[in-house]
Amino acid sequence: MAINDVECCEAVHIHSDVLEKINMDMPDEDELYDLAELFKVFGDSTRIRILYVLFESEACVCDIATALNMNQSAISHQLRILKQNRLVSCRRDGKSVIYSLADEHVRLIIGQGRDHLEEENK
Repeated sequence: MAINDVECCEAVHIHSDVLEKINMDMPDEDELYDLAELFKVFGDSTRIRILYVLFESEACVCDIATALNMNQSAISHQLRILKQNRLVSCRRDGKSVIYSLADEHVRLIIGQGRDHLEEENK
């Protein structure tokens, strides 16, 4: 995309009220870094596929690996990243570790993504 393809103002006029609100509400650099890292997590199709599996049902690594036709080691690696970023949680059930979406916020994000894809495919 060339710079001329982007709409720009015809005259420079600084809106100080807007800038004041932006500056008051802007998170600090550490928070922005953490947010950027979170978005990187969503940039991997395997992690997205895992989240879609967990959107449908909580599952153990064995089930997720089978559903995605991948080995357990690869799934465990991706689950560790998802857990570090607080997108999934787990609990022990006997000898199994059961994973689920961490909370309703994650469920909402995945549900909206799913709805968006369904709408595009109509």
